[in-house]
Amino acid sequence: MATQYRKAYVPVTLDVDKEGAILPRLIWWDNGVIFQIDQILYKCRATSKKVGGGGIRYTVQIRGKESFLFHEGDKWFVEAKEDNCS
Repeated sequence: MATQYRKAYVPVTLDVDKEGAILPRLIWWDNGVIFQIDQILYKCRATSKKVGGGGIRYTVQIRGKESFLFHEGDKWFVEAKEDNCS
């Protein structure tokens, strides 16, 4: 069975450098878990192929794994795996 994904809006802690570049640092999950972004690998304008929507896509490394974090207008979202308990 293929993995299902949903668009999950998340709070993000970020830094802004002296040139105005946005540097996301932490992703806060609804259940209180905080994911530290170890490294920003790439930044570009892109759409999410899994959940739709888009904006600025940050390819980030968290706990040794690559993931996408999207800055869409004033909001941030990730492509979260659906919890299917059936």
